[in-house]
Amino acid sequence: MDFVQGLLILLGSVAALVGLRLLYVWNTRIRPLEPSLGLEWAADCEHLTTATVEGSKITFHNVRDFTWRTTKDRDENWADEVHVDLDDLKDVWFIVDHFHSIKGLAHTYLTFEFGEGTCLSFSFESRREKGERYHPWDGLWRAYELYLLVGFERDVTGLRTHGRGNKDYMFRAMTPPGKNKELLMGMIQKLNDLAVNPEWYHSLLTTCNTSIVRIVNQVTPGRIPFLWRNFLPGYTPKAAFKLKLIEDWGGLEATLEKARIDQKSQEWDGVEDYSAMLRSFLPKSTMDEDTTPSSDRA
Repeated sequence: MDFVQGLLILLGSVAALVGLRLLYVWNTRIRPLEPSLGLEWAADCEHLTTATVEGSKITFHNVRDFTWRTTKDRDENWADEVHVDLDDLKDVWFIVDHFHSIKGLAHTYLTFEFGEGTCLSFSFESRREKGERYHPWDGLWRAYELYLLVGFERDVTGLRTHGRGNKDYMFRAMTPPGKNKELLMGMIQKLNDLAVNPEWYHSLLTTCNTSIVRIVNQVTPGRIPFLWRNFLPGYTPKAAFKLKLIEDWGGLEATLEKARIDQKSQEWDGVEDYSAMLRSFLPKSTMDEDTTPSSDRA
């Protein structure tokens, strides 16, 4: 046996021991863990939003409404009730938030815009305990519960454009006829289910983006195929453009350029309606001249 063969055998033995150790830890310490609802949560994920639906009338309970100057300097508020009408749903927006210099690392979420001006963002996140910080490695080992945040757009997107100063893109989502409403109802179903049946967040398998993909495919089976980009959300705009999940604003590069909102949003004076300000920089819908509601677009 030469030196190289001996080294390979040694390395293989070490790898096997490490694998066995991880398997033991998983089965004895991690797998038995159960997600919880009754812990002392961080302030920004303290409350669970729920929704009641009566016909087309929807009431959301505990909607986050923070005002962010920095991540630490903020005004905290939760709206007890927010009323919207399903028939008044105007547009769905897909937001990609680049929070890291590595392009593939990003956060994605959806914003539902209603005709009377209310814009509510739905963001799948990790629910952290008080004093706890998120780390992707910990998220692989049942460290965080899955949290579906519902907040006003001026909170959820404002945190990123102003509180964190991230690089952000906002695309108008395109759906088959009638699917916008079904997508919102799918989100509501998940929202109410998580309020009684907690789940684990997972840094690869149950994330912001994979959770959205799962609900989209429940509404329209096969709409989003299995793609590696689903696990690296920073690359999702290109895939979404090719799949016609977002509106074409003159080709991919032009669409990306027009969708970027973080730099332009710095012109916000803090008084004007934040959501109206964002949309003043974005292209008008190609369907605006059509009287057909966006929820019924092809």
